[in-house]
This record gives sequence, C-alpha cells and structure tokens, in this order.
Amino acid sequence: MSLQARLVAALAVPFPAARADDALEVLGSPGRRMLVQRREDETAVHALEDDPLRVGGETARFPAPWPRRFGTSTVAPDGSLAVFTGTHALRAVEPGGAVRWEVRHGCWYGACREMHRSFDEYAGERNHRYPERGSAGFSADGQLVWAHVRGPLPPGPLDGDTLDEWLVLDPRDGTVLARADARAAAAGSVHVPHPDPRQMGLSIGEGQDGSPLRWGRWDGRQLTMDDFGGRDLVLIGVSPSGGRLLTVTHDQDRLAVLDAEGGSVLAEIDAESAVARHPDTEPDNDEAEPYWDYGGGFLDETDVVTSTVESDEERGEGRHWLTDTSGARAPRRITYPVPVGGLPTALGDGTWCTTADDGATLQVWSRP
Repeated sequence: MSLQARLVAALAVPFPAARADDALEVLGSPGRRMLVQRREDETAVHALEDDPLRVGGETARFPAPWPRRFGTSTVAPDGSLAVFTGTHALRAVEPGGAVRWEVRHGCWYGACREMHRSFDEYAGERNHRYPERGSAGFSADGQLVWAHVRGPLPPGPLDGDTLDEWLVLDPRDGTVLARADARAAAAGSVHVPHPDPRQMGLSIGEGQDGSPLRWGRWDGRQLTMDDFGGRDLVLIGVSPSGGRLLTVTHDQDRLAVLDAEGGSVLAEIDAESAVARHPDTEPDNDEAEPYWDYGGGFLDETDVVTSTVESDEERGEGRHWLTDTSGARAPRRITYPVPVGGLPTALGDGTWCTTADDGATLQVWSRP
C-alpha cells in the first residue's frame, strides 16, 4: 500500500547546490525555523516564514574561520550566533565576523598530539587535510551550547587515555560549564536536540567500528551521560513530546524506538521483513535486501518518515516510507507528484522536506 504526499511548498534555495558546498539544514522549532547553508567560506541563514511557507529575508551571514572540510557549524535558534567546530578549536562568531569566544581542544587528526593555537599552524599540512571531526548543537532555548571535541582541553596534559569529550558551554562567553568523557573515538558526530533544553542527544560515528549513542542531561551543576547499554545506534530523531527517540542500528537493518528516559526499546521494525524489495530487483538476486537510511524523523508521536534510498539506488528510484512505530500498520511507500531527491527530513509539525533540481529547491510535504 502507498500514499501520495501533498506538496505544501516548493521554496527556491538562496544558494543552489552549484554555489553551496553542503546540504541544506532546516533548524529551529515550528514558527521560528531557519534555512541554513554552510558554504566554503561562510554559514548563511535565512528565516522561513509561515502562512504561506516561504523563504524570508536573509537573517545573517557568518564568515567561516576555516574551510568546510575542517569542521561543521550550527546556529542559535534566534540566528544571533554561529558556532564553528574545527580541527583544533570551537569558535563562536557573530553576524559580520566578530569572534565572541574560542575554546581550544586537542587536534582531531588522530596522529597529532599538539595543542594548536591557530588554523594556520596546520592549514598546509597534507596529513591534516581530512581530519576526523566533532560537532556542536544549541539547546532548544539557545541558552546552552553542547559540543563534542577531541580532548583534552588546556591546560590538561595530552594524556593518551583521553580521546573525546562532551562539553556544555555558556554561549555568552564560552565558559565550560561541564565536561564528560564521551568514551568514544569518533570519525564524526551529530547533535540531536531535545525539547527540554537541559537534554541533548549525541550520535557518534566511529566508521566501521560502531556508532555509540550518548544522551546528556544537565541539571545546572552536573552533566550526566547515558549510553543506553552501549548499543551501537544512530540517533535520527526525537518525538514532539520528547519522550521517544528514533534510532537506526549501525548495520541499518532495524529501526528502534527508545524511551528517552530509560532507553528501553518500545518498538523495532526490521527492514527485510517490513519493507518489500525494490520492484526493479532481479528475481534471482538474493542479496538485494532493503535496509534503512540514517535519515528521517518523527511526524507525530508514533508515525515517522523513513527511507531506503541507499539500498535502492542501484536498482532504481529511492523510496521513502511512512512508518507506524506502534505496529498497527506496515510501512507504506510515499509517492510524490513531482521528482524529489535525497533523504527525507522531518520538521516536527507533521511535515517533512526533500530537495529537488540538484538542490535548488526545498520541498515541504504533508500526509494527504
């Protein structure tokens, strides 16, 4: 069974893919969303206005302190500050380029044990060209910055036992309010915010070695961290209430919905048994089983938008799915009246977005 998505809006992207160097992001909560693009030399932010949904005026541009391959960036919910993660430091930048603060940390190039003072120290070195990286995320209210960095922070010794650290910082001045050993050796990571600004999810990728999930809680004095039993799970979404977490196993065979408070498994959906093989699969191909992508999210407390694009792409058009995690209904394939590209991204209010025209158009969809 399938359902056809309803097009809510098709928005022209301010910097199409030919000019931008990274995928689009839609950040913020309904009613105050932003369209964010990290380009080679800046992060650009545009307001998304409602009724009708459209791209508003440019909110801000934040000059990047280093090229895009050396780190990621995130933006405060009100668009007033960008935090760039880099190989050797976190840097908070105001619109126009003023540096509000910087926090240095260990080098993300695995064989380097130096505490760099500036990007220029390693900018031209071949062995630093493609380092591992961390990430940062603002709390839902913008009052905290959570950051995953390569430890240790100065003035601590470069202890060989110290790898990744998870920090909670004050965005006003960069004060480190709390820190914890992330107990990981990351190749990359993504922060997934919770509606409660005192909570944050951290999805860590260790390449083929695993995908540890960390859940942080900040009580104003102490950071506590849960690893949900050490399972290798990729966190891709938090339900609107904050009570459920949507995850995909490291080998991409199962979706799992976890209780956010204790980590118990509320539902599991196996791709091989729940999703039909791609219709263009050769009849005698025994290895063409579908698997879940690391993308999607909650449309409401039980329905999620998911996809099997990566496993489909060798056989034809990638497929998106409306998946009921309560178990009442099997996943239904989502069809579209016009071409779409990439993975779906849930927007937190029952809608989701895709891209088209090689990244020049952002499409927003709802259920019929």
